[in-house]
Amino acid sequence: MPEAVIVRLPNWLGDTVMAVPALRALRAALPEARIGAAGPWASLLGGQGLADVLVAYPREWSGRLRAADAVRDLGPSIAVLLPNSIEAALAALYWRARRRIGFATDGRRWLLSDPVPLPPRRRHQVDEYLMLVERLGATAAEREPRLSAPPQDSEERRRARAALAEAGVPSSGRRIGIHLGAAFGPSKLWPVERVVELCRLVRGRGGVPVLLGAPEDADTAEAVIAAAPAASLVGRDDRSLLSAVLAEIDALVCGDTGVAHLAAALGTPVVALFGPTDPRLTAPRGRAAALSVTTPCAPCFYRVCPIDHPCMRGIAAEDVAAQLEELAA
Repeated sequence: MPEAVIVRLPNWLGDTVMAVPALRALRAALPEARIGAAGPWASLLGGQGLADVLVAYPREWSGRLRAADAVRDLGPSIAVLLPNSIEAALAALYWRARRRIGFATDGRRWLLSDPVPLPPRRRHQVDEYLMLVERLGATAAEREPRLSAPPQDSEERRRARAALAEAGVPSSGRRIGIHLGAAFGPSKLWPVERVVELCRLVRGRGGVPVLLGAPEDADTAEAVIAAAPAASLVGRDDRSLLSAVLAEIDALVCGDTGVAHLAAALGTPVVALFGPTDPRLTAPRGRAAALSVTTPCAPCFYRVCPIDHPCMRGIAAEDVAAQLEELAA
C-alpha cells in the first residue's frame, strides 16, 4: 500500500494559497504516495491535482475531534505541519504519524520528529512552507501559487455572472473589484474616503467598481455607495462563489488578505495595500503589486491602529489607479 502523507494546512485562506507550491512540490517528489490535506480551506484545493484526499478541518474546537478521527483513519506515516501551533503537533501524535515535520516554535520541539528551525531572518511565507517539505526531498519548480479557476461553463461561473448582473454590473467594461474587509482586524482596512476616491477614478476611466466583502462589511459598502458610483456584491461573494467571482472580474484591489492571494493564484491582477504588515513576508505572488507608504511605525502588526492609521491612510487612490493601469498594460 502506498505511503500516506498528511499535510495539516494553515487555518487561513491566504496562508492556504501560499501553501500551494509546497503541495505541488510534494506531489512531484512523492508521486506514489497517498497525499491528504486537512484544513479549514481544504475544499479550495479540490480538482487541483494537489492531494488525493481533502479533509475539512474546522477552526472551531467542537468539530476538530471528528476531523482528527477522519485523518487518523487515513493511516498517515508522515505529517507535515504548516501551522506553528502546539495543537497541530498534538494532532499529528493522535494521527499516529511516525514522522512529524514542523517548525520548532511555541515550545513544541519535543512533539516533532523533524523539528525545523525558523530562519533567523524570516522569509516569505511561501518559502517557509517549502522549507518543511524539503525534509521529504521535495524541491519547488516554482514559487508562485497557481490555481485553476472554475471553468467558464461551470455552475459556479454561471452563478457568479448572474450575481454580477443582478448587482447592475454590465457584461462589458473593465470590472475592478474592491474588497472592503480583513479578518485580521481594522488596521488592514483602507479608509472609506480612499475607497470612494478610487471608485470615482475607476468610473471616470470607463471601468466599473465592484465592492466585495463579507456580510459584516455591509455598512462600509453602504457608505461608499452613498458617495460614489459602485456596484456591490458584499455579503454575496461567499466561499462557494468566491473563486468564480474573482475569475469574472478584471482586477482586484484589497488589503493584505487571503482574497488577494486567491485572486493572484487564479490569474486575476491584484493591487494589494500594505500597512501594518510586511509585504516582504506575505505579498501575493504572480500578477500582483504591493503598495505601501513609508511611516515610522510600520510594519507594527497591530490588529487595531492606536493612532491615526497613517500607513493605510497615506496610500493615495491615484497611486492605486495608476498601478491598476500598469497591471492591465
